[in-house]
Amino acid sequence: MFKYMNPRRFYYAVGRKKFFEFILLAIFILFFYGPLMNMLLLAFSNKYEVPAVIAQEWGFKWWDYVFSQKSLVSSIVQSFIVAIATTFISMIFCIPAAYSIARFKYPGRKIFMLSFLLTNAFPKIGIYTSIAVLFYKYGLMGTYPGVIIIHMINSMMFMVWLPSSAFRAVHRQQEEAARDVGAGPIRTFFKVTMPMAMPGISVATLYTFLGSMEEAQGTMLVGMGKIQTMPVAMYGIVLDSSAVQIGAVFAIILIIPSAVLIFLMRRYIGPEAIAGGFKMK
Repeated sequence: MFKYMNPRRFYYAVGRKKFFEFILLAIFILFFYGPLMNMLLLAFSNKYEVPAVIAQEWGFKWWDYVFSQKSLVSSIVQSFIVAIATTFISMIFCIPAAYSIARFKYPGRKIFMLSFLLTNAFPKIGIYTSIAVLFYKYGLMGTYPGVIIIHMINSMMFMVWLPSSAFRAVHRQQEEAARDVGAGPIRTFFKVTMPMAMPGISVATLYTFLGSMEEAQGTMLVGMGKIQTMPVAMYGIVLDSSAVQIGAVFAIILIIPSAVLIFLMRRYIGPEAIAGGFKMK
């Protein structure tokens, strides 16, 4: 095995094509996993000084520091409050819209569906600034409803397009069969249509929750510092060069719920579910 550690031996053993594929893979792993490994190193090191490869002292010093700071703990709690509220409210408003797009033919249907793309088609800071003018007028600046609306605007494309594709995949004959045996329209929707469309709805819910957890610009502008989520708190941490370990701890806290949700919904997440949601029929 160790004889292949020699680059020349390895080159002749695997061939030219495989050798360069291995080099490209090694570069990808370095650029993709390198920052993650550095983040883990910083988060669990009590003492680390450059140019050392590993920490001089390991421990949970910075984790204790983060959870001992009321402002940082508050930002963690507020992130989950806003993300959960955004997800549930988006489901209430967007799932009926997705069903109407999938099941009914009416003038302007495609334009209506395309309108959800507009918030992602332009620089968001311009949209946030325009919305802030309205929010000042209606007293929504620095409030949870204002921040949640901003987060919902960012998630509406996923929350409408992906469930719409899932509803289109449910055959009308299955709904008609339920109606024939006496089920009403509401019962048919909740007992037949929605369970069968749940994979697409689950993927949309996942994207909405994760998108809300990482939203920073709109939260900073509309929240006015009164509502400080983890991404907003990260701005101050990044600007403070002496607190890189705190930033690493925060980054891991942001990654954990994302990784757990992706693992739990891995059977639903795939190119078919995502690409299907962006077909306009």
